[in-house]
Amino acid sequence: MIEAFLVMGGMGVIIGAGLAVASKVFYVYVDPTVEKIDDLLPGANCGGCGFPGCAANAEAIVEGKSSPDSCVAGGTELAEAIAEVMGMKIEAKEPDIALLGCTYGTKDAAIKFTYDGLSNCQAAAMLYGGMKECQIGCLGLGSCVAACPFGAITMGKNGLPVVDEIKCTGCGTCERVCPKNIITLSSVTRRILKEYTTDDCTTPCQRACPAGINISEYIHQITQKNYHKSVQVIKERNPFPTVIGRICPRPCETDCRRQLIDEPVAINFLKRFVADYEMQSNDRVLPFKAPETNRRIAIVGGGVEGLSTAFFTARLGHSPTVFEATEKLGGLLRTAIAQYRLPHDILDWDIEGIVEMGVDTQTNQTLGKDFTIASLLAGDYETVFLAAGGWDSRTERLKDAAPEKTVPGTFLLIDLLKTGTDNKYQLNIAKNVVIAESGKLTPDAIKACKTLGAKKVTVVFKNSKQTTALDESEIKALESNDVTIMFDSTITGLAGKGNHLTQITVNNDMDIPAGTLILESGRLPELIFSLPKPEGEQADETEKPKAPADQLEWIAATSYKNPEHGLSNGLLTKGDVITDFSAAIHAIGAGRRAAASIHHILYGMDLQLPNHVVTQQTILQNVTHLENVTSSARQIMPLNNINDIPKISPEIEKGFTEQMAVAEANRCLKCGLVCYADQSVNMQSNIRESS
Repeated sequence: MIEAFLVMGGMGVIIGAGLAVASKVFYVYVDPTVEKIDDLLPGANCGGCGFPGCAANAEAIVEGKSSPDSCVAGGTELAEAIAEVMGMKIEAKEPDIALLGCTYGTKDAAIKFTYDGLSNCQAAAMLYGGMKECQIGCLGLGSCVAACPFGAITMGKNGLPVVDEIKCTGCGTCERVCPKNIITLSSVTRRILKEYTTDDCTTPCQRACPAGINISEYIHQITQKNYHKSVQVIKERNPFPTVIGRICPRPCETDCRRQLIDEPVAINFLKRFVADYEMQSNDRVLPFKAPETNRRIAIVGGGVEGLSTAFFTARLGHSPTVFEATEKLGGLLRTAIAQYRLPHDILDWDIEGIVEMGVDTQTNQTLGKDFTIASLLAGDYETVFLAAGGWDSRTERLKDAAPEKTVPGTFLLIDLLKTGTDNKYQLNIAKNVVIAESGKLTPDAIKACKTLGAKKVTVVFKNSKQTTALDESEIKALESNDVTIMFDSTITGLAGKGNHLTQITVNNDMDIPAGTLILESGRLPELIFSLPKPEGEQADETEKPKAPADQLEWIAATSYKNPEHGLSNGLLTKGDVITDFSAAIHAIGAGRRAAASIHHILYGMDLQLPNHVVTQQTILQNVTHLENVTSSARQIMPLNNINDIPKISPEIEKGFTEQMAVAEANRCLKCGLVCYADQSVNMQSNIRESS
């Protein structure tokens, strides 16, 4: 017995020693922060966060690959608790839902294929590319249905997925398994920030619209007599539907596929009809907004672009204030368009809708006189966007008066040359001057700057030396006069302190000390001003006390350009607005892009547009002829008698009646990328034919 105890005791000592050694050898360190977060998570392991279990999500949160509010099974309190462990703060999460991006299913396709031996979309896409005429369209095998962990997706009768918005948690599982990017996550923010790509099923009219309105959808809602829903679709991308319905140049109609048979659909007149319906019923349609972020944005300029920027910024959850130098908002829409084309009460209706979105406005407030960029940034505003207009709006407001002091140290070339040797405009020219894109007037600009006190002058050209407006002898003469000339260069940023310019960035990586910037263009650039963030500082860390306005350091960058002009950035590059007389619909698109740029700057995110963004130069599948489409005449806009203007009606055009609008809407072919309505069966049918 004693021997047995001794043997057992000896074995216990040996095993214990072995375990002690093993614990040292095979010890795995577990991050205590990961443990704390894992303990907070509910342990549901539902996969809704996109990771295989709560432990994996906890690790991802600590590594920055997942957010504190990523757990779809938890609520706001859980997200706040996780954020506290991380030493962070979070804002209200905007709900995501899955959104379908295809117009018709396999059951409606004219050409059908059998996926022999294949049971899911991924296999069909990998082996056969999907075996469909449309390279983007839904394959209809239901992989998203099988993958959804919450039973929120079913296959509809037409072979397309149907999303239950109540059950959908926005987890993104369906998006990850869809090989054709048909089903994606959608939210207000995602839709505002989005640029259309070759992965999207877009229509010709939608691609041609500078604002990117989902035209076929709002017209479809008219056929169903859902006029308020139609306005809702329009306001996703256009805050001025009543105005644009009267003055748009209608590039969408130029690309309307219907003209392959007879005449384009009267797209813009249909927009006017539903917008007028909203106004006449006095039942305002307000588009969806993201949760409030309490981030205040200042927008200088109450024209189309400034108001559009404010509209989309408010929809992103921020709190914008528009500062306008004149008595009334509207810019050139109010001053340059005859009222028989655009009555002021129509303009005011759309502006009031923008204000109702949560936009504050202050009129009779002039930048450089009543406030400065530095004073706004030193106050409650995190960013300032400059949309003050061009030479045309300035001429309207100032006539021959001296230029306003808006962007610190920045002047237009025309003002420099007009100020004369006596400097009648009192331009403050610094010792270090940068002149941008001055062309043949470069020698005159340099001479004027040096006459007014400049010591060092740098000239920046975006073109090469061989293609610039100066010849070789002129270039050598300038360089011999101690002038630095930079070719193939673009000004990409400004920096300053208080009301003074201190530095200019060229090509994103070269900083040039400068107190004055001279621009050849007829307007000041549309810049976004913000406070520089020290290295390593959290993007949402805004509670440190700000310096006084005269000591406040700031930086400025441009918003991203229309993708039509590539991914170039910087001042005076292709795609920059030169005049406010360009179509208002273009200014609306620019306002959305400005809001997107501001949003990225607020959160410290790099703005990277997808390489496969759709432009007019993008090669896409398309339709060159139509079959089985019955010809039908376009509705003609009825006009008022010229003698009745303005006695009875203030406008030339009467607008469509409801009967005319529904008839015209039914002319729409309800296009997809390479599909359109098969009218040989029934004009009202949902049957579609692949060309």
